[in-house]
Parts: sequence; structure tokens; C-alpha cells
Amino acid sequence: MNTTKHQPTMKTISMNRKTLITALAGVFLLSGLGLLASRPSNAQSTNEGKAAATGKASMTITTTKPLQGSLPLRLSANGNVAAWQEASVGSESSGLRLSEVRVNVGDFVQRDQVLAVFDSETVAADVTQAKAALAEAQASSAEAISNAERARTLQTTGALSTQQINQFLTAELTAKARVDSARASLLQQELRLKHTRVLANDGGVISARSATVGAVVGASTELFRLIRQGRLEWRAEVTSAELSRVKVGSKVQIIAPSGNRLEGKVRMVGPTVDVQTRNALVYVDITPGNGTAAAALKAGMYARGEFEIGSSGALTVPQEAVVMRDGFSYVFKVGTDNKVVQQKVETGRRIGNQVEITRGLIEGTLVAQTGAGFLNDGDTVRINNPAQ
Repeated sequence: MNTTKHQPTMKTISMNRKTLITALAGVFLLSGLGLLASRPSNAQSTNEGKAAATGKASMTITTTKPLQGSLPLRLSANGNVAAWQEASVGSESSGLRLSEVRVNVGDFVQRDQVLAVFDSETVAADVTQAKAALAEAQASSAEAISNAERARTLQTTGALSTQQINQFLTAELTAKARVDSARASLLQQELRLKHTRVLANDGGVISARSATVGAVVGASTELFRLIRQGRLEWRAEVTSAELSRVKVGSKVQIIAPSGNRLEGKVRMVGPTVDVQTRNALVYVDITPGNGTAAAALKAGMYARGEFEIGSSGALTVPQEAVVMRDGFSYVFKVGTDNKVVQQKVETGRRIGNQVEITRGLIEGTLVAQTGAGFLNDGDTVRINNPAQ
């Protein structure tokens, strides 16, 4: 069987070539259109170049200028908080049982307020007995006085001997002495009765209590301890080199461990210096405060404080204008082209919202204030207070 092979004709080859050329032309046309679309126009290129040249504002800020002023000089110190004075309240009766305790630690008491009560039945009986003894002595004394008066009237008549008269006169004196003794015994028993009520010897805060209901205590046994008038003082330790800068009456800022601040005033500078630490104690009266501040300090706390010892000139800027980075302080100076320059500075005292600049800045320099913490060196900014 003969197999006939089909050979491509010239017409078929010609059609295939035309199709291929058409497809290639379409591909090139699409590529050209893509390149044309991706190229920016001359106007757009010009605008972008101008934007790159002028710099776009990164953020809006406010500016300020350093001001020359006066800031107080302060001396820092540490020390203990202690009671201004403590008073001990004890028993003045012996062998009596405590029947009632009316106060506890932390209570504020007034002078002569009843703190505790002893059982007074035995003492009351002794008082009654002493009164009876006094009445008996007074009756005996009245009789002796009457006999002595009669003896004196008969002294010149000779009805009584001199010895008898002297006996009547001596009996009179003895009876009077017995009355005085009985009266003293009654006074003693009345004092014992009075001392069955333990009274506060001054106003203040109860800081310790050893009194227990039912306990039998001896005389002079301490039952309570109180901080007189509730007053505290701060005993600051100041070096001998700085001691001469502290004066009596100077104002003091005392900072409690909680961060609360209280006012104080120097009451006395210690007359001696510790031979071990070479520090002297400065006694500062703490001004009573209110609320949280008053409760922030307790006797026995360790606190720090600052003595106001004068004032001096200082160049200051607002605290928000100072930026901390890598452990250093910086400000951002604003140029005429609204570009900022990062400037390293050294800071000193801080009073309220003002920070002292000791080095790195001069008076009148325009610096960034609001938003300074978000700036970088060379940023272009928009200023909303250009008049400064």
C-alpha cells in the first residue's frame, strides 16, 4: 500500500510567517506602552525634585528660648525621722489590778485624758477608814483643847499642880498632832484613789502600750508612751564641710519614702560632730501636714531632704525641651530654614517645670519645645509660633 507524504505548500508557509510577525508586533507594542506609562512626566519629575530640595516638614512643633533667672541653691542630706519628744505614762499605785484600758497605739489623746483605770474598791475602803480616823482624832483633839483651856484658867488659883497643868497642855498638842497625821493619811489615800485613773501628762499620739487588763503592776511601771503633741522632727546628717552653710530657721523640703513632700524648718544645728562619720546632726521641725502628706512620715523612717541655702542665677528651659538619649541630654536648635540641629547640653537644678542648662546653650537660642522628643537631627519642622 503506497503512503502519500503531505509536503507544506508555499501558501501555508506564508500564512504562518504573517501570524508570527503579527504576534511579535503586538508584544513589542505592549512593552512600549508599559514603559511609557511607567515614566513620569516632566512636570512630575520637576515637582519631586523641588520637594527633595526643600525638604518636607516632619511634624509641627512649638519653640521657646532659654531664659535667665534665679533659682534656689539647695543642699541634699539624709537622716532619720524621730519623735520631737516622748513622754512616759506610768502607774503611781502599787499592787492594784488594771480593770480598764481605754486607748491603743496610734490614738491621739488630750492632756489629762483618762487612759486606763485601776480597780478602786480597796483604795475607796482605805479612804473611808482614813476619814473615820481623822474624825476620831478631831474629837479627841476637841476634848484635849477643852481640858487645856480649863487648866489655863485654874493655873493662877492653885487648884491644879504645875505637873497636871503641863499634862493637859501636852495632851492638847498631842491631839492636834494626831489630827494632822490623820488628815495626812486621808490625803494619801485620796491620792491613791485619784491615781487609780491613769491620765495623759500631755497631748499627743500613743506610740507604745504595755498596759493589759487584769494585770497587777507596781509603782513607776510604764503603761504607755506617747509622742508629745504629735510632733516629729527630721534628724539630718550633714558633713562637717557643709555644716556652716546650714542656718537655724532655714526652710527644708523633706521627701518621704513614698515621694510625698513636707515643709520643715531648722530648729537646731548639732553642737558636735561624730568622730566616726564626721557628720553632724541638724534637727528639723516638720510642719504638720494634712491627709496623705501627713501620714507619709512616721517615726523611725529614713528620709531625704533639701536645705534651702540661698539662690543664684541660672539659664533655664522647659523640661519638655530637654531630650534624654543614650544617657545624655540634648536640645534641638531651630534654624532659619526650619531645620533642627541636635545640641548636647549639661543640666543642673530642676525647679518645677524648669531645667537649668549649665553648658551647651546660650540665652536667646530658639529651641524646640513641644514635640522635641520625636525629632531627629536635620529634620524639617513646621512651627506654630513663628513670632518667637
